[in-house]
Amino acid sequence: MLVSAKDMLVKAKAGKYAVGQFNINNLEWTKAALITAQECNSPIILGVSEGAGKYMTGFKTVAAMVKAMIEELKITVPVALHLDHGTYDGCYKCIEAGFSSIMFDGSHYPIDENVAKTKELVEVCAEKGMSLEAEVGSIGGEEDGVIGKGECADPAECKQIADLGVTMLAAGIGNIHGKYPENWEGLSFETLDAIQKLTGDMPLVLHGGTGIPEDMIKKAISLGVAKINVNTECQLSFAAATRKYIEEGKDLSGKGFDPRKLLNPGFEAIKATIKEKMELFGSVGKA
Repeated sequence: MLVSAKDMLVKAKAGKYAVGQFNINNLEWTKAALITAQECNSPIILGVSEGAGKYMTGFKTVAAMVKAMIEELKITVPVALHLDHGTYDGCYKCIEAGFSSIMFDGSHYPIDENVAKTKELVEVCAEKGMSLEAEVGSIGGEEDGVIGKGECADPAECKQIADLGVTMLAAGIGNIHGKYPENWEGLSFETLDAIQKLTGDMPLVLHGGTGIPEDMIKKAISLGVAKINVNTECQLSFAAATRKYIEEGKDLSGKGFDPRKLLNPGFEAIKATIKEKMELFGSVGKA
């Protein structure tokens, strides 16, 4: 069922586990994520970047597809349809399209402007029963056109945003979108701990979940992270499985070129990746 992310994240924070946000790019990705969540009896957040939304012809198409799939696949676990790194205008488009959750990424604005725009969206989301994620500091690297330098967030600014009544808060703590470089210094747990102390029960969000060592993931969860985003790892597993299928010539045997067969190895690879992450995050059996 399509719901706000609020209840699932409050439960995750209290239970010391995290709910995974898995970005979707097409029908196969969405189907893989929903089926895996149902099989694992885990809540799930489906992330949609503005670029992916455009690729899928628009947010209304995405919302209609997700709602129909939930019905047709008889999905009973909590599912949130969430805008990832949304612009101010993008947030309103997703509200209109029927998303159940949005992220307003105001991290590139001066803090006063970030606060003002976030406060406005908090009020709108409250009226609609939607959850809202805000961001302070920036996530390093590039994801779908969103580029960040990776500055660690100011805990005092995090408190300013948290006090507005947002559902969850993404804070830069040295995390990076995409593959992590060999010289990566790791997550700043000192920053994360300082943020948690000032924001209390606010569920915190860790972007750039691909490539972070398991021990760091678990420590981040212990320090208040209740939502972890995964996108690149699904992309890599999908690409590797599809490449293997083609290089082995399976697309040339029988009707292996049929898209339903050609895309199936990647579909299964995404399912395996999502299951592995749900087990790591501790959300299995928590629906």
